Amino acid sequence: MVSDLYSKKIVGFNLHSSLETEGCIHALHMALGQVPKNKKVIHHSDQGIQFCSKDYTDILIHSGHKISMTEANHCYENAVAERINKTLKFEFGLRYTFNDFKEAQSAIKQAVFLYNNVRLH
Repeated sequence: MVSDLYSKKIVGFNLHSSLETEGCIHALHMALGQVPKNKKVIHHSDQGIQFCSKDYTDILIHSGHKISMTEANHCYENAVAERINKTLKFEFGLRYTFNDFKEAQSAIKQAVFLYNNVRLH
């Protein structure tokens, strides 16, 4: 998941069958696709292996965006993402087990829509 700190909206997301970087890259492309070409962003994340991978960081570096990361094991430095994750889990039911991948994808898509367009921030 990628969120915009200014608008407080989720601007990129992807459910992947594994924790491999590919799913995160898809979410990153979704988010960066909404950034005007003449604008640059600061991408802040924890030090998860996906966000530190060469493939992921190269996308940001080659498009001129800046990278910011938390210190190791300091989740409080990524409080916005942690709060959004909690909201999605507890207000939109994403903490439950789904019957299959397709059902989970549908629930996530609906939760993101409601989070961005209905829920007050």
